[in-house]
Amino acid sequence: MSADTTTARPGVDRGVRRVLVVLCTTEIISWGVLYYAFPVLLPTISARTGWSLAAITAGFSASQVVAGLVGIPVGRLLDRHGPRAIMTTGSALAVVALVALASARSPVWFSAAWLLTGVAMAGVFYAPAFAALTRWYGTRRVTALTAVTLVGGLASTVFAPLTAVLNDRLDWRGTYLVLAGILAVTTVPLHFLGLRLPWPAVEHETVHTPSVVARSRPFLVLVVAMSLAAFSVYAVVINLVPLLTDRGMTTTAAAVALGLGGIGQVLGRLGYGRLSARTSVRVRTLLVLLVSAAVTVALGVVPGPALLLVAGSVLAGVTRGIFTLVQATAITDRWGAVHYGRLNGLLTAPVMLTSAVAPWAGSALAAWLGGYAAVFVVLGVVGVLAAALSTASVPR
Repeated sequence: MSADTTTARPGVDRGVRRVLVVLCTTEIISWGVLYYAFPVLLPTISARTGWSLAAITAGFSASQVVAGLVGIPVGRLLDRHGPRAIMTTGSALAVVALVALASARSPVWFSAAWLLTGVAMAGVFYAPAFAALTRWYGTRRVTALTAVTLVGGLASTVFAPLTAVLNDRLDWRGTYLVLAGILAVTTVPLHFLGLRLPWPAVEHETVHTPSVVARSRPFLVLVVAMSLAAFSVYAVVINLVPLLTDRGMTTTAAAVALGLGGIGQVLGRLGYGRLSARTSVRVRTLLVLLVSAAVTVALGVVPGPALLLVAGSVLAGVTRGIFTLVQATAITDRWGAVHYGRLNGLLTAPVMLTSAVAPWAGSALAAWLGGYAAVFVVLGVVGVLAAALSTASVPR
């Protein structure tokens, strides 16, 4: 039976709505605690421990690499067994990992704790949530995916200030312990109790095995295109504030511009359903990546005024928000939902690797090219290359 036919049975509509509410709640908490708390605590961790910012950040970046690699076997398990056990285990592991972070007395222990956090991320971040919603919602998946990414996009809005308040009162170690407690009493029971819906089978949707798809030219091209696009998109996020301060804006004003980009991200996701209904997957992917590249180049070549640069930041947020959903639906739009978990894991791993490298690469390029303006032009060119490649990522 397909994911859609399950929703016709009495009680299942209520069940899938419950799943969506659960995942919206757990995604905002998981992203807020495991990802967005770190940049807030980073200066305090360095000041209190004497460890270098580079050493501390390296552990965090390593967690992203681990999350991408572990996501591949996690995807296979998702296809077979569904998300309940995986996301519950990931949440419990995240609690242990945060306690280990709070207890770290050396950079080695701290980095090891981040590696464990990366394993937890593979079980609780967007990839397993997307797999769950794709299977349970069927052709209605775009609405569900949009909802969970909209709510997840507010993670920094909620948890950055909360983390700052906790840090002022408890220091960074106490803050991580409190955040671990929040995970323990929310995401662990929510995943265990809220994801009990039967896992539907959809074997009839495709004749291709995941191994055949993964070795096909369109899939390999898709992986390269999405990885290059992710590198461009996420390097822009990390390096936007230095670019704007180079343009003469204050750090506070640049931070506000970055925050407004988050609002643009939400707006972009709100419009994705209409875009998806009116365009083919080839046109949609090409359009989003080209617009993203154009905005990136514009940020690099337009010197001002500040209002125009802020508008560019908002537009970059819009394209970034849409890109998240383009990536989330890339597999089902091309090969259906049957092996979504495994194929999306294979796609997500290199995307996360390039995303992890992007912050360092942006800074390195700025030092090499003599400023961030040139970096944004290079990132835009990378985005254009990704867009061009994406046209060959759709199977016949």
